[in-house]
Amino acid sequence: MLYIVATPIWNLDDITYRAVKTLESVDGIACEDTRTSSTLLNHYGIKKPLISFHSHSWVTKVDKIIEQLKAWQNIALISDAWTPGISDPGYVLIKEAIINWIEVVPIPWVTAFTTALMWSGMQMNHFLYLWFLPVKKWRQTLLTRLSENKSETVVIYESVHRLLKTLYDLEKYFWSEHQIVVARELTKKFEEFKRWTVAEIKEYYEKTPWKLKGEFVIIF
Repeated sequence: MLYIVATPIWNLDDITYRAVKTLESVDGIACEDTRTSSTLLNHYGIKKPLISFHSHSWVTKVDKIIEQLKAWQNIALISDAWTPGISDPGYVLIKEAIINWIEVVPIPWVTAFTTALMWSGMQMNHFLYLWFLPVKKWRQTLLTRLSENKSETVVIYESVHRLLKTLYDLEKYFWSEHQIVVARELTKKFEEFKRWTVAEIKEYYEKTPWKLKGEFVIIF
């Protein structure tokens, strides 16, 4: 059986009782970074064999994990943070398990973008999640299309290195007074949410470059 176990974004207390029980019961745990996952597992006194499963190793590890599952072992799939399969290669393993008639059990929780959406005050019953915007190819085409048909809330992730560029692009393709939300350091000590215009948020991060840390969620 393959368990898809959502884990905390950062605060180790943000985990469900069911998730802890599942991680304690399985035969092995497939994770992105064994060092990162060990911090969480050690916190709850969980000692299980770890399988490194990330964007550079999944090609060689999928078959190994599937063989373990076929041998009636129970494996949990976790990511470095939040829900597996959204921003990592977890979906490949899930799909392969389904193809092989292996039972898949989701152990739910939240993700960074749903956490930001909860706070945003923007429409949540219909939204478009795009992960990261294209860096070059299709970027202009996509932003133009989004600006011409603004009928839904759009959610993206952005890295510290491209945040200002993306804010400049949003100001260009939408308008300076367009309301957006930028969230960073979610569930950490210095968690920060900003609900301002594009121009105001752009100016804020230009004047506080020391706050350009971590990964950002942008909602517009």
